[in-house]
Amino acid sequence: MDCQTVIFEKPGPGNTEETLRLAGEWARRLNIRTFLVASTSGDTGLKAVRQLAGQEVIVVSHSAGFSAPGVQEMSPEKRDAILSAGGKILTCQHALAGVGRAIRFKFNTIETDEIIANALRIFGQGAKVAVEIALMAADAGMVAADRDVIAVGGTGSGADTAVCIRPANVSRFFDVRVRGILCKPWDF
Repeated sequence: MDCQTVIFEKPGPGNTEETLRLAGEWARRLNIRTFLVASTSGDTGLKAVRQLAGQEVIVVSHSAGFSAPGVQEMSPEKRDAILSAGGKILTCQHALAGVGRAIRFKFNTIETDEIIANALRIFGQGAKVAVEIALMAADAGMVAADRDVIAVGGTGSGADTAVCIRPANVSRFFDVRVRGILCKPWDF
């Protein structure tokens, strides 16, 4: 396969349109029609749904209470816009930040899930996010664990990383397969 990874000089939202373009290009080459796109505010998710029109785009948002108790970071207006444009939305607990995060907050120590998250960050924040949203979507039954998808994540905000990945359920974490890294930032 002639597969070349695009490396962005810097991370961040300035790479969003190019990341989505590359994701679409790779999906066509690999005959993949499902995209997972991490989005906190909904801005990146809405861009993805519009740019990847006609494809299955699942926008994965933060769980309620992620930033503060009871707070949902994606506005109802942005959710409605994503759904109206043909996207789907998954809002659930982060695969690598469940009860382990509560233990960190309470006892100032970390558990296995956060150790795994930190290990994945050696490839960049966006790569960690891409793996995590694939786990979350598999657990929610929104993607099959036997079909590759394109997962898009970012560093801070926007999108700067895309991977072709074979999802798995969280309980089968070690069955996840990152098939290819489509793009990622050099610095992160």
